[in-house]
Amino acid sequence: MISIDSYGWIERFTNGPKALRYNKIIDKAVPADLITSVVVLYEVYKKVKRVRGEEMALEAVAALSQTKVVPVDQTLSLEAADYSLEHSLHFSDALVYATARKFSAHLYTSDGDLGGLKGVKLV
Repeated sequence: MISIDSYGWIERFTNGPKALRYNKIIDKAVPADLITSVVVLYEVYKKVKRVRGEEMALEAVAALSQTKVVPVDQTLSLEAADYSLEHSLHFSDALVYATARKFSAHLYTSDGDLGGLKGVKLV
């Protein structure tokens, strides 16, 4: 199981400088083995809509919807809060990280705030 944070998906859908690296990771995976936090859906839709327009943003959401999208519930919220306190993570980073940890998924990111944490792979 793997998880791609917002940064990776945004790179993919906006053809950013790290898009090729993220594309290799994403394209190797079976969509059912990709874990996606609803926080990632929010961030990707917002950024892609701003940069590339609503049609591309909806295409991005459709692609993410093929993955295992994990909603935020009470347990996940509390785990994220604990990770936030333990590692000084911002709200969204903590939720994305907690989601990946819940499924023992490797989290691929370019966010240095998550670097060095268990299961995180910097791209």
